Parts: sequence; structure tokens; C-alpha cells
Amino acid sequence: MSNKITLSSEGVFPIVRDKHGNALPNAPATGIAVAGTIQGEGKLAGIPSLFIRFSSCNLRCIWQLPDGTFSRCDTPYASFDSNDIHQITVVDVLALVRHNLGPIRHIVITGGEPLLQKEALIELAARLKSEMQLHVTIETNGTIFSEQVAQHVDLFSISPKLANSTPNLAKLAALGLSPSGPLKFHGERRLNLGALQAYIDVCRSADKAYQLKFVVGLPSDEQEIISSYLNQLTGWAASDIMLMPLGATHEELQQTTPMVLEMAIRNGWRYTPRVHIDLFGSKPGV
Repeated sequence: MSNKITLSSEGVFPIVRDKHGNALPNAPATGIAVAGTIQGEGKLAGIPSLFIRFSSCNLRCIWQLPDGTFSRCDTPYASFDSNDIHQITVVDVLALVRHNLGPIRHIVITGGEPLLQKEALIELAARLKSEMQLHVTIETNGTIFSEQVAQHVDLFSISPKLANSTPNLAKLAALGLSPSGPLKFHGERRLNLGALQAYIDVCRSADKAYQLKFVVGLPSDEQEIISSYLNQLTGWAASDIMLMPLGATHEELQQTTPMVLEMAIRNGWRYTPRVHIDLFGSKPGV
């Protein structure tokens, strides 16, 4: 029996056909008349891809921007407000992928946090590899590691959360939120050095790719990346460390991009843009 996955409102996206291969009545959010978009971040930025967004996350990121304003997770419908969800079998997800692939060879499994649904994730990733020979990226916050999942992944896009992501009373009050669930324990669970080291080790031993992609919003983030992460981990290369400016809108990105660009160059790390925001703005389904 095929496992069921709880997906966010986006599900498999952007698509133009349903699981039976019938044309959908509306164009995808990209405004483009074909299925697929591009990977907007990291080592594969610009690569045509289909996305599968899992619902639910074990963290609740709320960052502070340089001007003092706050910016929460840019996919709140998969974390903060994961009510608009649907359950779908792995078989049906595979059918959606198959009918919308065209020439696309890259699948990005994202969230939320996909590792929270480990059994379904194992089946999905394994069948994407064995049945369709696709390149599979998993986007994860790096707090959970699974050896079984790792067997079926080509690129681990790991985004460890810095202290600036931790909710506090000021952030909660500004956004009208209550300190419950992950909003209460985010700070205790955001950093799992054991899981991060396991990702690096499995990639080195199995010739897989990974990136440690840090969302950077404040100058103090630089020293935290060095002291709390890189000095505690072994086997990483500078080319695998990626800095991405904090911001879900053009206006927010203007505050952080120059600082992050300089920080990346100064340390010999890689800067990653947010191409999807440049092209489509801050909206789901692109």
C-alpha cells in the first residue's frame, strides 16, 4: 500500500495537468503555459524543476531585519498556518510528476520540513529515482537526519537556522502570535550539530552533493556561522557554504543583499540569490 503524504496548499507545483493527464483549467502561478519553474536558490539556481511541498514544520522562524522590522518564514502556509492541506498517496504524487515533467529532470522536495514524514518521503524519493531516474533535491532545516532517506537523494539543501530566527516576545507581539508549540521551543531545537555532521559525512562517503545555506539578516550572523557551526563541524568545503540574504520581498532584500554579498566574498563562501522573488515576487506556487 502506498504511503500518504500531507502536502501544503501548493502540493506539486507548478503543474498544468492533473494526475490523470487532463489539462487543468487555470494557468500555474508562474503565468507560464507550461509546467515547471526554476530552482531559485543555491547551487542549482536556474535549473528547470518541479517542486513538491510537504506540510508542517518543527520550527517557526521569525527573523529581524536590519531596520528592526520582522520577517517570518516565507512559506507560512507550510509551517505557521498549515491548515490548507491535502493528503495524497505517493502513487498520485508520482502520477502528477509524470504528467507534468516534460523535459524537466530535477525534482525539489521541500516544506515545511519533509523529514517529519519520513516513511512517505523514503517511498517518494526512492520511486522518483528508480521509476523516473530524476535528480532529487531535499530542502531541510537540518534538525533531522535519516540514513534511509539519504540513500535516494542527490542534493541535500540544508538551511540551518541562526539565532536571529528564534521567536521572542517582541516578535510574537508584533505578529499577534502566542508562544506555543514550535514558537515556544524553536530556539532549543533549531541547532542539531549531530544531524548536520551526519549529512556532511554521508555526502562525502557516498559522493552526494550538499549545501549549508544560511539565511543572513544581521552583521552578527557572520561570527555565529563561524563559531557555532563551521568550527564545530568537520569535512566541509568553503564552496558548500552558501549565504542567502534575508527577505521575502524586493524591499526586504534591499536591506540585506549588500551586507550578505560582502560577507560571502570576505570569507570565500558562496552567495546565493533568490531568483524566484526577482522573477515572480513573493507568492506561492512559483
